[in-house]
Parts: sequence; structure tokens; C-alpha cells
Amino acid sequence: MIGNFNYFTPTKLFFGKGVIKDLPGVVGQYGKNVLLTYGGGSIKKMGLYDEVYKLLEGFNIIELSGIEPNPKYDPSVLTGAKLCKENAVDVILAVGGGSVLDCSKAISACAKYDGDGWDLISGKVKTRAALPVIDVITLAATGSEYDAGCVISNTAINDKRGYMDDHLYPVASFLDPEYTFSVSKWQTACGTADAINHVLEQFFATPASLFNDGIMIAALRSLMTNVKIALKDPADYAARSELMYVCSWGCNGILSNGAGYSGWPMHSIEHALSAYFDITHGAGLAIITPRWMREILSEKTVERFVTLGVSLFGFDRSLSDSEIADKAIDAFYKFFEEIGIPMSLGELGVKEDKIGEMVDHILENDSTDEPWMYAPIGREALVRILKASM
Repeated sequence: MIGNFNYFTPTKLFFGKGVIKDLPGVVGQYGKNVLLTYGGGSIKKMGLYDEVYKLLEGFNIIELSGIEPNPKYDPSVLTGAKLCKENAVDVILAVGGGSVLDCSKAISACAKYDGDGWDLISGKVKTRAALPVIDVITLAATGSEYDAGCVISNTAINDKRGYMDDHLYPVASFLDPEYTFSVSKWQTACGTADAINHVLEQFFATPASLFNDGIMIAALRSLMTNVKIALKDPADYAARSELMYVCSWGCNGILSNGAGYSGWPMHSIEHALSAYFDITHGAGLAIITPRWMREILSEKTVERFVTLGVSLFGFDRSLSDSEIADKAIDAFYKFFEEIGIPMSLGELGVKEDKIGEMVDHILENDSTDEPWMYAPIGREALVRILKASM
């Protein structure tokens, strides 16, 4: 069944080899004062930094560098908003991965707000305006290039929030798969794990439909097939292009239009992990996923596991529902292991003595136990999931 929905995506995608040639014309539509945001310098090593400056000759460029994975409210968002206000910035150009873009989205709103920007990010105050954001993506992962959300960490209070608002859609995104050739195996694997989890968060919901399920099964198959190719041959354009394109569908609503809503419980759990221990987001999700699956498996949810087992992994439908579900969960665990992700939180530095505190944080700030959710999980279940993940 396809239920009621409203859908809107204003972002213009430029996809493929050499699309960056159109960057000056797009940026120029919004003004001459540009805040260029990027991370630790990889765009300089690959020559993209110089390419951007050459293309934007004649523009006034102000820089914000050093944006970290799990982008930080302080200093990155606060510094960026200050630069925008002081330099009358017209448009923000994010060049890098999803963390750079997420940070830039938060900056775009905070630059138009006179109070504490965390009011916007935490949902205390409604967003009324934001600067336009354009991005050049160098990592296939978050899908931030085609959605209205970002995730920001406030290390001062051990908080990590998903911030969603229609003002945060990029006005244009440039996706050239060749810019992902130099991405490390670790980031390639973790980025793909993140995208897989985006799909799964939407798959585990009812009502569902054959159409939605078909899109999501195809997305999972593409991600799981092409990441293995890219890990063996980082310059395989066909694999990198599919990874980049499928990742962009992750969070913009296309996959779940008209379907039920899960509540995104695995992300709620991982946000607490990253807030407390600053681990790589995709790795945390990969570790949590099969443990969450085990926890929610029941007579109510088994049909979703059967659909995955039969349609994605090709398991024999003559097996019992419980056998197929078990095999599907094991298959996800094995897949994440095969692409090089350590499958225990302890290996990433997470401490078991913080589980209780993190669970309290999840229930207070994100919540996973609302009755409308597909598979509500309360405190005891959260503790079991995290302990099983250690």
C-alpha cells in the first residue's frame, strides 16, 4: 500500500565526469562572497582545491578548513557562522565528504540567526532562513548532498543531534565519481555501511509496498556488490559511480514515500556512541545493525527479514521464516566483517561502563520507544543491544 505523503526536493544534481565545469555559473547565481569549507586537506592533495580556485577566479573566497568527521558545533559551526556574518557571505561552497557538508548546512542556518545556534540544531527554535549551500562531494556515504538534514556534535555536552529542516537542502550538488577514487578503504567501507543502514532504517517499517521494497532491495544489492569492487580496484569508475549515486538516495525520502516510518533507532543509538566516543559513524552503525536486528526479531517483524533473506540474499523460501531471518542477520554481520569493519565496539574504544549513561542519553534526546515506531525498544533492550555489540 502507498500511503499519503508530501514530497519536495529542490536540490539540483550535477552527476558525472567533469561536471565541476558548471560550478562558476551556479555559484554566481547567488553572489560573489563565498565561504569555502573543507576538511583536513585531502582536497589539496587531489588537486581539487586548486581546481576550485581556478574556476572561481574573480570571486571573493573566505576559507573554513579543518572540519572533522562527526562535525563539531564548537569550533567549526560557530566559526563558520561568524565568518559568514563578518564577511557578508552570499553562498557557502562545501568541498569534501558528508561531514563537511553537514557542518556547512548548520553554518548556513546559524549565520542567519542572532542567538545561540544550538537552539536551531536541537530544535528549540524553528529555522526561519539559511544561506544557500552548494557542494562538491568527494565521498559516497551520507546522502547529505540530496537531503535536508545534517548531524552535528556538541562535545561540551556529549550531544549529537540530527538537524532536519527544508532550509537545509543544498541548492546544487556536484557529484563526480572520480573524486572518490582516492578515498581510503576504511572510509569507503564505512561510507557504504552508513548508506546501507539508511536503507535498512526505512525498510523496517509498515505499511510497505512492492515498489518501495523493490527500490530498497536494489539499492542494498548495488551497495553491497559495488563496495567490494571498489575496495579491490579504487579507480573502478562503474563501481564508484553506482556507490555515489545510490548513497545520494539515502535520506531524501524517495525510498520510503508512502510507507511507514521506523523512527531510525539504529541512528539514535549510534549518535550516542559518536557523541561519547567520537567513533566513525558508519562503523558504529555496522556493529549495531545485526545486534539491533536480533533484538527486534519477533512474529511481528519476521516478514521483513524474510523479504530481505529471499529477495536480497536468495535464500530458499522453503526454509522456515525463523531460519531465513537468522540467515539474513548472519549475512549482514558477515558482509560488514568482509569489508573490513571490526564488529565490536570495544575495538573502536567504546567503554562498557558508559552504556547506562548512553542509554539515558538516547531515551532523553532521540527516543527509541515511542509506541508509533515500527519496533519500539526501551531501556533494557538498548542495554542488551549495546552489551551484545561490545
